[in-house]
Amino acid sequence: MERKDFLKGIGLAGAASFIPFSKVLAGSGNAGKPTACTLIPSETAGPFPLDLTANTTFFRQDVREDRQGVQLNLKLKVIGLNNCEAMPNLRVNIWHCDKDGIYSGYNNAQNPGSTTTTFLRGYQMTDANGEVNFVTIFPGWYSGRICHIHFQVFVSSVYAAVSQLSFDVAAKNAVYAANSALYTKGADPMTFNSDNIFSDGYALQMATLTPNSSTGGYDAYLEVTIQGAGTTGLASLEPETGGQFKLGQNYPNPYRGTTTIPFNLVNRSDVKLELFDLAGRKVGEIRRDNMAPGDQQIVVSTADNGMATGNYIYQLQVENSNGIYRQCKMMTAAQ
Repeated sequence: MERKDFLKGIGLAGAASFIPFSKVLAGSGNAGKPTACTLIPSETAGPFPLDLTANTTFFRQDVREDRQGVQLNLKLKVIGLNNCEAMPNLRVNIWHCDKDGIYSGYNNAQNPGSTTTTFLRGYQMTDANGEVNFVTIFPGWYSGRICHIHFQVFVSSVYAAVSQLSFDVAAKNAVYAANSALYTKGADPMTFNSDNIFSDGYALQMATLTPNSSTGGYDAYLEVTIQGAGTTGLASLEPETGGQFKLGQNYPNPYRGTTTIPFNLVNRSDVKLELFDLAGRKVGEIRRDNMAPGDQQIVVSTADNGMATGNYIYQLQVENSNGIYRQCKMMTAAQ
């Protein structure tokens, strides 16, 4: 199986092309003090977005490639507004400029770069805690915008929440000052009030910034509340399933040793379960041909598939006379 087929199961194939951004599931700006489980403000995707479905290398945690800069370990936690619970199995994209204020994938007067580059862009799926983790660099800044990171949470193949995050001004400029040999442009001259995105409110978009003695860089964290209810993540029937099956969450999750993946088939089908790590590498495959309609399950063993402790994506492929259909979810192998 090609990696592009794996990505289709996450709802990546063509999804970005028909997401109605007029219906993004996010709120409006709020300059007041944030409260628990408050809708993240909706922001523009900016002038430098890319359709991440066009290049499968974007499925990764480490998005740095050849970019120099202070290491930033970024964690986002996605929760549902309806019940303030974690939302697993959602795709989260991030993208931002490098230390000099340049975005990958663009070359124009505002962004003198290259259309063939892919640095500082990537996506992951939220785990059982609703969390995604990325390894990147602390972003620089460019004229007219305060330092920021774009992110997009795909609630399903139809809806997404788009927003941006930033950092405390003094803490951010301290990073630049302490690493002046790298960040040669110096302090960011913008304030939140002068920024055209954050001037109407930014309290809900301020990520924490904590020194990391192990990396010599920083850890950043932001809790992101979007429309929906946490516990189920992706709907049981997505467009990519074609109405042919429902894929459930593995149980137990997290698990030790073995876990069971439940699903329901509408028609008799050949079934393939594939396991991938967070770099998109295939680590295991289980086939079951001619499975009957109704409730079914497949048991996965960490030992049989050489799976170390960590998060993995499982994809169910269902093939029958109606076609081939796929869907993914995330599971966590514990020690």
